[in-house]
Order: sequence, then C-alpha cells, then structure tokens
Amino acid sequence: MTAQTPLPSGFGMRSTATDVLAGIDLTGRNVIVTGGYSGIGVETTRALAAAGARITVPARTPDKARVALAGIASVELAALDLMDPKSIDAFARNWLAHHGELHILICNAAIMACPLERDSRGYESQFATNQLGHFQLLCRLWPALVAAHGARVVMLSSLGHRITPMNFEDPNFVGREYHKWIAYGQAKTANSLCALGVDERGRAHGIRAFAVHLGGIMTDLQRSLPIEEQVAMGWVTADGVVNPIFKTVEQGAATTVWAATSPQLAGLGGLYCEDCDVARAVPPEDKGAAGVRPWAVDRDAAEQLWTLSEQLTGARLA
Repeated sequence: MTAQTPLPSGFGMRSTATDVLAGIDLTGRNVIVTGGYSGIGVETTRALAAAGARITVPARTPDKARVALAGIASVELAALDLMDPKSIDAFARNWLAHHGELHILICNAAIMACPLERDSRGYESQFATNQLGHFQLLCRLWPALVAAHGARVVMLSSLGHRITPMNFEDPNFVGREYHKWIAYGQAKTANSLCALGVDERGRAHGIRAFAVHLGGIMTDLQRSLPIEEQVAMGWVTADGVVNPIFKTVEQGAATTVWAATSPQLAGLGGLYCEDCDVARAVPPEDKGAAGVRPWAVDRDAAEQLWTLSEQLTGARLA
C-alpha cells in the first residue's frame, strides 16, 4: 500500500494545467476525457491537446461540445451518455475499432447535488453517472489501456467525499430518504475507491490510477444549486462575488493533468491527489477542507465497490 504522503511536487493550488505540463510531450498519445467539453473539462482538453495529445471527447450533447471545443486541434467528438449502458457500449466499440492504445483515460464528467432522478435500471443518477457509467466505460476500454503498456486512469473525486462513506446496503436510495448531498458525497467516495480498484487490477499491466480533488471552481457543475444555497455555503456573496478561495478553470484542471502525465508519479498509483500533489490522510473526524478521509482510501471498501459495480452494470474487465 502506498502512503498518502505529499511528495512534495513543487506545485500547489494556484498552479495551472499549463504549468504542470511544461516540458511534457504527449505527441502520439491517445486520451479520452469524459465531459471534456464543459467547465474544467474544456481546459483539461485544451491543455493536453497543446502538449500534443490526440483526444477523444465523449459528449451527451455533441452539438454543444462542438461549439465549446472549436479551435482546439487534435480533438474528435463522439456520442456518449453515461446513464445509458447501450450508449457506453456503442462508444467503446467504435473507439476500439478505430484506435489502438489508450494512454490516458480521464473520468471527468459528473453531476452534482441534483434532484432525485433514476436511470432506466432504477439507479440513482449521481451514482449511475459519476461511478457506474465510468466503471462500465473503463471495463469496455480495458484492452486498449493494457495495450498502452503504461496507461493512466484518473477518476475525479471531490472534497465531497468527506460527506459520507459508501452505503453498500442501499446505494441507490431505495429504502432511505434521498438527500442530494449525501448522494453526491457517496458518488465521490466511490470514485476514489474505484481508482484503488483500477490500480490494483491494472498494476501488472502497467496501468496506474489516481483519484483527484480539483478544488472549488465555479462551472456548470453548480447548475442545480439555487443561488441562495451557494450564498449560504459561502461560495458567493449575495451580489454574486465568488469567494476568492475558488480556483480558475486553468487552476482547476491542473491536478487532473498532473495526475495523468507527471513523471513524478512514475511507479506510484492508487493515490488520492489534490492541489497537484498527493493528499494527506486525515482522520474521519477531521473538519478541514484538505486531505482524504479513511473511507475513501479503504482497500476493503474498494473491493466491495468493485463487486457491487460489476453486479449493477454487468460489466467485467475484458
């Protein structure tokens, strides 16, 4: 087990994606960035493309994506809805048919604190989108990750993981009352645990996985939150001024890009990262805004989540 101990990397919360990519050449590398056409995803795509990567951006709304990504070279779009298993399989089949190796998979797409919605299987939307959809996608794309002989998988977790551990008895809020923030926290804990599962299974094939917390950034992710709620949480003032602790999108994309490409992480994996470094492990009662809680890096919970994700999606590593 690799310790959750900062390296230190030399970067920090105000570093940008461009900063961490300085001197890194991604020419010839195939990258997939889910949600790479909205918010932080656009900047992630832009920075990786500027470093020479060939990027596929799966999009639920390709027309919107085409506008957002106009002018960025070496980017192709494809249809994908993470709440639709058939859409996931179709995307993966098409991608595998036209590409060989997948060097970097960034599971960036997410929804946050939205009203209760279920997919066609009855699964709660935040868990279905943020975790189960990405789990099925990486299972389908596994042969291309193996073929890359050194691939990285980046799962976007969040500070929200501190809200709650996984509820394995009722992950889809069938027998318990739905709470949008509990659902979000569970999904983000799941993303961190999923990175552990990927790293455990991928290490022998050269695949390493990381979970990342990007920091607070104002993007479309907040679209379900009334302004009154954002004011109450201290994110913005009543007249719309954003709290200065929030990052720019360029800074917000930095930890994802660092985890996906940094040579400082060679030989490492299964780590939760924040502010372009490995995060500290903190106790469950910690009230701070930094560090990773123990339930999000628990190996036994990661195995339990993997089994549950297989059961709920029917997906297995190819």
